[in-house]
Amino acid sequence: MIDAATSANSSVDKDEIARFSAMAAEWWDPTGKFAPLHKFNPTRLAFIRDRVVDHFGLDAAKSAPFEGLKLLDIGCGGGLLSEPMTRLGASVLGADAGEANIKTASVHADEQGLKIDYRATTAEALAAEGAQFDVILNMEVIEHVADRDRFLLSCAQMLKPGGILFCATLNRSLKAFGLAIVGAEYILGWLPRGTHDWNKFITPAELFKSIERTGLEVMEETGVAYNPLSDRWSLSTDMGVNYMMVATKTAQTQ
Repeated sequence: MIDAATSANSSVDKDEIARFSAMAAEWWDPTGKFAPLHKFNPTRLAFIRDRVVDHFGLDAAKSAPFEGLKLLDIGCGGGLLSEPMTRLGASVLGADAGEANIKTASVHADEQGLKIDYRATTAEALAAEGAQFDVILNMEVIEHVADRDRFLLSCAQMLKPGGILFCATLNRSLKAFGLAIVGAEYILGWLPRGTHDWNKFITPAELFKSIERTGLEVMEETGVAYNPLSDRWSLSTDMGVNYMMVATKTAQTQ
């Protein structure tokens, strides 16, 4: 197995991997350090499900509408997205550069009786192997990589023609600095201090250009906002803090 965190041909940031690996055992604790992701999960899961169903013309009434689709969850962490994607019927490869995260994800999937191909590897290594997927999830990952363009290009290379890619991240705005870092890390304590580096956040315009440079076509972008009164996340026209983009590979970009 390659050393995912130190490979010269990798966009991985070793410090970021060490930070999240130290918290690996807490991935599935809804009140622990990853509590914000647990609260965020229903909104992003519904968004992914609806867009994939629409994009491929699937039967939304089926319990496993993703059956027959190959899906990559890159930067899968403890498997918070890989498991529900598997339950929706997809054949899932969950990849993460942190071996501790992969061990946690594998153990939890086994406990749930779910068959998921978890690997401690990188986007670059998978692309070099010629891996191909119908759906790629790149969720809350890009702000933690060392080389954004290289990472996105690897993802684009692995997307099948007609496939769909999701990217979720944080805007490099003063609002995001105040809410996602000062508020979430220092005041509310939702995340450990130092989880995010504001300088590595990316504006929607920058992400749009980075995705399109890979040859993919951005189809949709939406904000995601948190309501403290209802303690819930929802889709929003406000992309000032959290946002998601959806892209596809057309026949011309094969």
